[in-house]
Amino acid sequence: MKKEPEGIKIIAKNRKAFFEYHIEEKLEAGLVLSGSEVKSLRDGRGNLSDSYAVVKNGEAFLLHAHISPYPPAAGMNHEPKRARKLLLHGKEIVKLDDKLRRGGCTLIPLMLYFKKGRAKVEIGLAIGKKKYDKRAAIKKREKIGRAHV
Repeated sequence: MKKEPEGIKIIAKNRKAFFEYHIEEKLEAGLVLSGSEVKSLRDGRGNLSDSYAVVKNGEAFLLHAHISPYPPAAGMNHEPKRARKLLLHGKEIVKLDDKLRRGGCTLIPLMLYFKKGRAKVEIGLAIGKKKYDKRAAIKKREKIGRAHV
């Protein structure tokens, strides 16, 4: 298994994204989180499967990312699948919005991690793979697997 880069603690990876999509471009974005969400993420209780990002009214949001409730927070807990604002520069948001409006692309979260104590998400501008691309990826993966045995 690969070693994590210095100063980065990986919480969740969206491995399914690399199988389902061609990743054209990657960006790092900050997240606006509540206290109980940060505590839960520090315990490694985040999940990116079936989540995606959108641009609305000049702001980027992460939708359907699951962060489990933090038990000690009791009454002050958060909604597990709420929309979370992504912190990006204005020019980055305009560029992403332009590419999304052209069609054929979507924003997919690839990895959720802490960098220098701050929660970050790596999002990718993705284009969906065709069925034959997925079959080729499976074939390649199985070929590599047999070579190591």
